[in-house]
Amino acid sequence: MPNILLMLALFLFTLTSPAFAEDAGMARLFNEKNIQGTIVISSLDGTTTYSHNDTRAATRMLPASTFKIPNTLIALEEGAIADETQVLKWDGKVRSIAVWNKDQTVESAFKSSCVWVYQELAQRIGTARYESYLTRIGYGNARPTPVLTTFWLEGDLRISALEQIAFLKRLYRREFPFKPASYDVLKRIMIVEQTPTYTVHVKTGWANFGATTAPQIGWYVGYLETKGNVWLFALNMDISKPADAGLRQKIVMEALKSKGIL
Repeated sequence: MPNILLMLALFLFTLTSPAFAEDAGMARLFNEKNIQGTIVISSLDGTTTYSHNDTRAATRMLPASTFKIPNTLIALEEGAIADETQVLKWDGKVRSIAVWNKDQTVESAFKSSCVWVYQELAQRIGTARYESYLTRIGYGNARPTPVLTTFWLEGDLRISALEQIAFLKRLYRREFPFKPASYDVLKRIMIVEQTPTYTVHVKTGWANFGATTAPQIGWYVGYLETKGNVWLFALNMDISKPADAGLRQKIVMEALKSKGIL
């Protein structure tokens, strides 16, 4: 049944998006870099959508740290953290990423994808509350199992690029049952670039980070606000070596520029 619903959603998305079709220009961005992946770029009003590799765009994958987008809202709503300035004390355990080895706020943890902070917040939230929220917001397959502190990293939770776009649209319109203050915090900490003419809000993700088996999956998910429109984007791609990680942002930004959006 879930697969049938996913295919129906893809079919309806196709019908309501005039430009939803394999985009040769965006395919070239992947081919030139010898990268396997998908990208979907869609206007907030749904009148224009560009995509590459539609089959993969409809395929559910581990969200990795892109789950920090809904996770932050849930943590704020549940009072697991007060706001983006509250400090969570480092436990003194040295981890492989140096910037994680210090006290953190939700803002610093979001930007550096600090795993231990969100694992601590997960303990405060609990599986039952996650199940309730993920079902209500329709996030992927809504399965926070089997382990509370790793279900988005190596567990059962899955979401497709198309579902990321649908989620981001509802997020931007504030259609989910979260307080305005929670939305405001998330919107601030997602900013990665701000100019007089546009603002980019993003979360990266890297599933199976450090695994010896390939492929690892990289995500670049977010939205671009311009003076005239809002564009949502979701990219996922295979990562075979660390240097590939930087291509997540590069491909998205090149795709936005190629369409005259940025």
